[in-house]
Amino acid sequence: MPTAPQAAVYSGVRHYLKSVAAVGNDATDPVLEKMRSTPVDDFYARGAKVREDGKLVHDFYLVVKDPSDVKAPWEYYNVLEKVPSAEVYSALADSECPLIKRVN
Repeated sequence: MPTAPQAAVYSGVRHYLKSVAAVGNDATDPVLEKMRSTPVDDFYARGAKVREDGKLVHDFYLVVKDPSDVKAPWEYYNVLEKVPSAEVYSALADSECPLIKRVN
C-alpha cells in the first residue's frame, strides 16, 4: 500500500496529466488554469482545489486505531472526524507566496 506522500504525488501527477490531456498540450499557463479550475476528486482528495498560490486545499481526517484492533493487513485507521479545509489552511489573503503578492 502507498504511503500518504506517495498517494499525494500520484494524485498530483494524475491531476496534471488530466489537465494536459484536456488542454491538448503542456503549455504552462493553460495547464495551470485548467488545474486550478478543475477540482481534484480522487482517492486522496475529494473535491479539493488548487489555489493561486499552488496549495491543494482539501479536507483532513483525524484518525486513530489501537494496534490490537487491527484484524487485516493495511487496516490501520478509524476516521474519527473530518476536518474541513477552511479550518486547516490559512486564507489566501494571508499567503506569503511571492506570486500572490505580485498579483495583488
